[in-house]
Amino acid sequence: MSDWPQGSGNNGGERYGRGSAGAQPEGARVMRQVQRGSGAGPRPSAPSRGVPPQPTYTDGYGEDAYDNGYNTGQVYGSPGGGGPQEPPGGHGRGQRPAPNWRKRIKWTAITVVTVLLVVSVGTYFWADSKLKREVDLSKVIDRPDTGEGTNYLIVGSDSREGMSAEEKKKLHTGSAEGKRTDSMMILHVGDNGNTMISLPRDSNVTIPEFKGSESGKIRAAMGANKLNAAYAIDGPTLLVRTVEFNTGLHIDHYAEIGFAGFAKIVDAVGGVEMDIPKAFKDTKSGADFQAGKQTLDGQEALAFVRTRYAFAASDLDRTKNQQKFLAALASQTATPSTVLNPFKLYPTMGAGLDTLTVDKDMSLWNLASMFWAMKGITGGDGKSMNMPISGNAANGNLQWDTAKVKTLVSQLKNDETVTVSGN
Repeated sequence: MSDWPQGSGNNGGERYGRGSAGAQPEGARVMRQVQRGSGAGPRPSAPSRGVPPQPTYTDGYGEDAYDNGYNTGQVYGSPGGGGPQEPPGGHGRGQRPAPNWRKRIKWTAITVVTVLLVVSVGTYFWADSKLKREVDLSKVIDRPDTGEGTNYLIVGSDSREGMSAEEKKKLHTGSAEGKRTDSMMILHVGDNGNTMISLPRDSNVTIPEFKGSESGKIRAAMGANKLNAAYAIDGPTLLVRTVEFNTGLHIDHYAEIGFAGFAKIVDAVGGVEMDIPKAFKDTKSGADFQAGKQTLDGQEALAFVRTRYAFAASDLDRTKNQQKFLAALASQTATPSTVLNPFKLYPTMGAGLDTLTVDKDMSLWNLASMFWAMKGITGGDGKSMNMPISGNAANGNLQWDTAKVKTLVSQLKNDETVTVSGN
């Protein structure tokens, strides 16, 4: 026996469901969540056959709290019923919001500054770790008082340390043991112009009483001698002691570079352009130059600064060439094409720092100041000169002009503009 209630008519009769006894569907029960809309306006009457009227859904907090608009045939409730309309406050489908350029520029700038800061700090510590701080100026005795400005003693030595037999032959350095000073300069950096003064290696000076750099014992004065003999006897500290004793000028910092390092720096920077006024040749240094502008590589540069026998005034002419070349090298090294190009900057710094010997108190800032001063002299911001010479001493060495040297040292100590001229 069937459980379905029996209605009038057969299976083909007009009814809306099994068990329905009437011609119309049973009305929806009134519930809190489902009720017929009272404020939606009159609805069209449903046909006898078709979809019955749909109820309006509410959330139970108000009669018209939510109406999905389904019965109006609208997706977003377009007033004219003409299709979808963009929701209030929204963006059209497929459209992106306008980029915030101010925010993008801000974060790009922060990123760039951060990267530059990290690279700069890393480069500083890398370079600082490579400096050979081996000269202890505290071992120099009886030092003159310090003056205004900063005084550097810059030395080019004939050190062949780390050079192979092939390199010695190529650079015409010979194979002598030990090392001697090939060039010496005082660089004064001050507020009234920078001054570079070459000290001829054959200068006649007094080697005073000094404290041995290794033994620590006081050794007696040696009397008149060539300036470069001081370095050969006891190295950098005796050279500083001798320069200070004979000039009265306090040396604040010491910097020395050997043959190999010099040539490598020149090659790393891509060569140095020089204007050579007169052709000259020297078989001992390997120099063979024509007159005019030309770019010197490391080997040619070393020959240029070492040549002395091709000149009538030998040592004095050589010191002038050394000044001219070192100033040009500093000028080219400090150009944006080198400083801003890591493929040039790091090899140049590495070549220089690997063979540069400085005093224990030398900082990278001091070293940078020294190179910038040399660059400035090339550009006319300062003066380059030889130590004033009055003639030859009895032993054949070059005798300094005592009066001019006294005036020169006084001007340097007081950081005044140098008016003295050299040879």
